[in-house]
Amino acid sequence: MYLTGFADEAADDLAGQIRATKELGWENIESRNIDGKNIHDLSDEAFDQVYATLQEAGVKVNCFGSAICNWGKKVEEPFETSVNEAKRAIPRMKRLGTQLVRIMSFAVDKSKEPDDQMLEERFRRVNEITKMFLDEGLQPVHENCMNYGGQGWIFTKKLLEAVPGLKLVFDTGNPIFNDDRSKPKPYPKQSSWEFYKNVKDAIAYLHIKDGRIPPATADNPNPEMEYLFPGEGDGDVKRIVADLLASGYDGGISIEPHMGAVFHDPSVKSDADARYKNYVEYGRRMEKLIAEIQNA
Repeated sequence: MYLTGFADEAADDLAGQIRATKELGWENIESRNIDGKNIHDLSDEAFDQVYATLQEAGVKVNCFGSAICNWGKKVEEPFETSVNEAKRAIPRMKRLGTQLVRIMSFAVDKSKEPDDQMLEERFRRVNEITKMFLDEGLQPVHENCMNYGGQGWIFTKKLLEAVPGLKLVFDTGNPIFNDDRSKPKPYPKQSSWEFYKNVKDAIAYLHIKDGRIPPATADNPNPEMEYLFPGEGDGDVKRIVADLLASGYDGGISIEPHMGAVFHDPSVKSDADARYKNYVEYGRRMEKLIAEIQNA
């Protein structure tokens, strides 16, 4: 088991991402954005510099946090965008020695029923992307986010049945704010534990987010999720991590705080400083939570 994280939540620039990773004593970054661009969208010249900087620092990229087939893309839109992202990602992953790539299953059309989502075309596209990576010895992992598979564990299972070779990155925090569209309307929010236990056997990688949705009020009838440190919210983080480790899981655990500020820290002088310190604090709390599990 190893720890990693979306270090673009610590800093926009690679130097800051590496600094946060090394301060935690970690060796890996799940690379998503560098200077505001996804790693598969950087120019060749910019990627060459990223490669050289990582090599010099001795930091690895364990996973590409790609935008391929993600919730920002509709299945009705041209497929070439995702295909081209995959084509750019593959040689860069191979150069960096990266085995995992996070993908999704396109945006959900919430004006339509959960299974009225152009399934034949959606599955065809995810199959093609999956095969592109598998043919190169790389492993795509689907995240339960705001996409077809993220509508609930039943939909993730249907996706896995339709796409041979695809595995999962399970995110502990996403079920908290996503509707469970397998249940009757009005859709309740999902349970992280219920989702996890039904897809556990396909999990190859773990994302850690946590938080809760506060109660609705007259002034705020539709409150948004408040992101919290791991174990402090409704994501069943400790329970899930404990169960996964007890089952022999030996893969990556990647932090994705989504928290924009450090609480009760008078040393914070800027938004950039807050992001950095919060990321490092989040990582340390995750280490503590794992130690508590292992020493129980």
